[in-house]
Amino acid sequence: MNRQLIDPFQRRIDYVRISVTDQCDLRCDYCLPKGFKDFEEPENWLTFDEITRVTKAFTELGVGRIRLTGGEPLVRKNFPDLVKKLGQLPQLEDLSLSTNAVKLGKVAGELKAHGLHRINVSLDSLDPKQFAAITGGGKLHKVLDGLMAAKAAGLGPIKINMVAMKGVNDHEIGEMLEFCIEHEFTLRLIETMPMGTTGRSATDRYLDLQPVRAQLAERYGLIPDIMPGGGPARYMRVVGSDSRIGFITPISQHFCESCNRVRLSVDGTLYLCLGQNDRFELRPMLRAGIDDDALKTAIVEAISLKPEKHEFKEEPGKLVRFMSATGG
Repeated sequence: MNRQLIDPFQRRIDYVRISVTDQCDLRCDYCLPKGFKDFEEPENWLTFDEITRVTKAFTELGVGRIRLTGGEPLVRKNFPDLVKKLGQLPQLEDLSLSTNAVKLGKVAGELKAHGLHRINVSLDSLDPKQFAAITGGGKLHKVLDGLMAAKAAGLGPIKINMVAMKGVNDHEIGEMLEFCIEHEFTLRLIETMPMGTTGRSATDRYLDLQPVRAQLAERYGLIPDIMPGGGPARYMRVVGSDSRIGFITPISQHFCESCNRVRLSVDGTLYLCLGQNDRFELRPMLRAGIDDDALKTAIVEAISLKPEKHEFKEEPGKLVRFMSATGG
């Protein structure tokens, strides 16, 4: 079988983001509505063995990068066991994690020992009150403790994902960059996206990152750079340092032409584009006893359905699912 996954637009798919839960211990207001409880039923979650089997199939089709996401992955019971299973796959080159870091302090060393390479941490503010307001009562000190535990464990590079919002935290971007420079983290600024009612309600806080980049370049001096990883960020390096800042701009400067990824949700749905409804159901096949070769054939078929681009600008009301349901 072909060792690479090529979509209809000649893009090689070599990166899969796998959601292990749609639940979260925070309630960021651009992601989950306050009081939302309509999560996927546990019996519909892919088991760790099923996730491992799908991951193995993807790696045998040439996918080298896997990112574990949620919701918040660390709320899934026995999550380190999954990392251990995936860390033993011989063809997996890069295993990473997206987390809010609230529970990271207790397991950072264990995750590193099991084969996790690096982490991205969602952190939108360094002000405890603002952080609590954005996250529905989250405790900033828990996130900072988790970050320092990850740094001590040798997980790296550590990337800080900051959703930049006009009138909310845009005044903190410089402070966040200084924090990242101090601790040798990489800052990544992200534009808000109209996903679900929560994402659309945040459109009045949308911040175009192109002027922000220009302002930071004038203040700090930025030169183009690259970083290892399969994501869409465009990186700049702070002149006179090894610190980098990335810009993820799905609205102002989309990156669809180079998209190399698909997302697997906790219920086994393969979403082929973050901004479209195209999907392929793997769970029914897995539970009907599909063999390994047929599973890989199904994945190849799924990739053949990947659309060319999202339509966040053209049809901002198109997506009704929340980010937590898709996988971050």
